[in-house]
Amino acid sequence: MRLSGVVASGLGRAHVFMAQHHYQDQFKALLGMTAWPGTLNVKVEGDPLEKYRKLRVTAGLDEGEESEADSYRIKGFDRDGVSFGGATAFLAVLEAHHQSIDCAILIPDLTRHDDVVEIIAGIFLRESCDLEDGDEVSIYLR
Repeated sequence: MRLSGVVASGLGRAHVFMAQHHYQDQFKALLGMTAWPGTLNVKVEGDPLEKYRKLRVTAGLDEGEESEADSYRIKGFDRDGVSFGGATAFLAVLEAHHQSIDCAILIPDLTRHDDVVEIIAGIFLRESCDLEDGDEVSIYLR
């Protein structure tokens, strides 16, 4: 499955969650390395949005037809009276500016994004791929 869209700025809050050791241990098992403490946001519309909605159905956020892509559960946890929710991940490859980077689509159980794909990887994708808001990227699920 291929999704394409444009890079978009997020709220800048993902690093609070991404830096948690409980998540990082699971990201390391999934990606083979720890994840950069942040996400790359990719806004999708049209056919890519319909494909992304199937991933959201697989993640349990929407109703409808599920994706055939393999999903991986990221477990939530409680720390010091604060609840950190779970997520569903899908292994992928990001293609941007003639580069291919192993990554994962991460769909948090509690998210406001319904047309924005959040990407995690072992590197800072914006810097490594020289990405700016509005740049087009492709995401291929593995």
